[in-house]
Amino acid sequence: MIGGYISNGNLLDSILVGYNDDRELMYAASVRAGMAPELRRALRAHLEALSNARCPFVNLPDGGDGRWSEGLTAAKMFICRWLEPLKVARIEFLEWTPDNRLRHPRFAGIRADKDAREVIREDPGG
Repeated sequence: MIGGYISNGNLLDSILVGYNDDRELMYAASVRAGMAPELRRALRAHLEALSNARCPFVNLPDGGDGRWSEGLTAAKMFICRWLEPLKVARIEFLEWTPDNRLRHPRFAGIRADKDAREVIREDPGG
């Protein structure tokens, strides 16, 4: 489910996605791949209506930048725009990392057929 995004001017740079774990929203990845510029513009306009002042993810901020500087640290969280986590994205990915993050996530669309409360951790292709 989408819990936030990062902007790049008028475009969406990436979406911040997660999953429900025992009624808490867990951060899983920042997703940039799979979105053409037209989609980035349209998706940002669509998500702005869900704006929220607070971070919905209970496992943020990350303690460090991580191996490839993809960690969402407290300093990086200042550029994030938080959302009510009501929209579900379909994300393709290679695997889960040992720290419960998605490896090589790619945006594959918005899901209107699934309620955000039903989003749980799934294996790749699930």
